[in-house]
Amino acid sequence: MDIKITKSPTSRIHEVNFDDLPFGRTFADHMFVCDYENGAWQNPRIEPFHNFSLHPATMALHYGQAIFEGMKASIDDNGTPMLFRPERHAKRLNISAARLCMPEFPEDLFVEGLSKLVALDQNWIPKEEGSALYIRPTMIATDEFIGVKPSQSYKFFIFTGPVGPYYPKPVRLWAETDYIRAAQGGTGFAKAAGNYAGALYPAKLAQDRGFDQLLWLDAKEFKYIQESGTMNVFFVINGVTITPPLSGTILDGVTRDSILEILRSEGKPVAEHPITIDEVVQAYKDGTLQEAFGAGTAAVVSHVAEIGYRDLLMTLPPVSERKIGNHVKAVIDGLRSGKVEDKWGWTVPVLAEELV
Repeated sequence: MDIKITKSPTSRIHEVNFDDLPFGRTFADHMFVCDYENGAWQNPRIEPFHNFSLHPATMALHYGQAIFEGMKASIDDNGTPMLFRPERHAKRLNISAARLCMPEFPEDLFVEGLSKLVALDQNWIPKEEGSALYIRPTMIATDEFIGVKPSQSYKFFIFTGPVGPYYPKPVRLWAETDYIRAAQGGTGFAKAAGNYAGALYPAKLAQDRGFDQLLWLDAKEFKYIQESGTMNVFFVINGVTITPPLSGTILDGVTRDSILEILRSEGKPVAEHPITIDEVVQAYKDGTLQEAFGAGTAAVVSHVAEIGYRDLLMTLPPVSERKIGNHVKAVIDGLRSGKVEDKWGWTVPVLAEELV
């Protein structure tokens, strides 16, 4: 399908202080939009960033058919915009769509529309280290109907905005033992809006205790570690980097997968297996818990400073001593900037020809 491009007559970029970029508050000039009607995706277009007009009965507002992705665009030393594993994000969006009974979006159109959008708004990509152009692909149900059934119409859109670091400092996690994020057979593996809505209240309780985010445990025994509120989690215990396996209750993180691939390619010991909170406590007590960090597109790698569990507060070693977390963050940041050789073919340059 041809993508129609309507450029904004004026840019808002002069209003932005790129030295002070709060995460998720500033948005670039354009957005990609495509509509699903009569059983097919149609009218793909890039147009000036604008508000949508929604009927009060729009089904996404009532029955939760809403999914999204999170991505970043960076810029290399030659000034070329770079995407990181866009095809994997397109595939994951469609996994979420299938689980929520929504139509798949063509992966080639996803990548093409995204590339053209980033090419058009490439001046919005911050050049400061740790900053990037955040990208939010989203799909919502748009039928104007009150009734519990899948919508017949949908809107897919991508918008972007310059951001600074998501977590500017190491985080404190609270291991949650009353509320759950996901259970087997549920939607935990999907990037569905409702997963995040249900986490807000227990996260607020943790924040009231002085913590930044939650460390989710399994829904049955509150024993096995799953993920954090905005990140997959890793532990380095006695030299082995361990992360929970993909079990249907955690998100198949693109950064998570990248970290595993990087470490395995370097011959470093890695394990994907169930890990209990008691194992982490024991490793902390016997001195073999060397690192803990979260991984995600927004956070990239976020070191965990402390973990609270019941009456125990586990304080981890200083960031300067964390060889694994610091290393994988440096590699991923280097891939995004073009300073590290891309042996995996993960980075995709956005060229001026994208606008032709």
